[in-house]
Amino acid sequence: MNARSNTPYILTFFICFLLWLLLTGSFKNDELIAGIVVSIIVSAISSKKLMILNGIILAPKSLIALLRYLGYFLVALLKANLDLAGRILSRKIPIEPTMIEITTTMESDLGKLLLANSITLTPGTLTVDVVDDRLLIHWIDFPKGMSLTEATQTIASGFETRLKGFLK
Repeated sequence: MNARSNTPYILTFFICFLLWLLLTGSFKNDELIAGIVVSIIVSAISSKKLMILNGIILAPKSLIALLRYLGYFLVALLKANLDLAGRILSRKIPIEPTMIEITTTMESDLGKLLLANSITLTPGTLTVDVVDDRLLIHWIDFPKGMSLTEATQTIASGFETRLKGFLK
């Protein structure tokens, strides 16, 4: 087994063991041993179904990258909500809805999934479909004269840059 195929087992084990510790609230030897055994069994049974976790980069700096992504996402979410609220409250409701297809550089299924969800969760955009490295997105206000490269830059590149810190 290589390190890539061990990722789901390792992550599943640590998540299960952490939950065990939180639920039991005990650090007694018998509780710790039982938690380790249960976590190993659960990992062996379920991790084959969790191969999507292979997209996670296990490195010390991954946690920092995850926090940077969450911060960026929250700011993007706030900006998008304020922009959409302004459009709704405007008498004219300035929108130019368009379907665009952008290309992602995310390699893993989990990376593509989180990118698509990040785009969808920011108001004004909705990921309709993901096929290979392409995302079909409904954009509520596509600026006139914007190229596909600029659209990709505007919608996805900020998320992608930060996601690549902890995902493939």
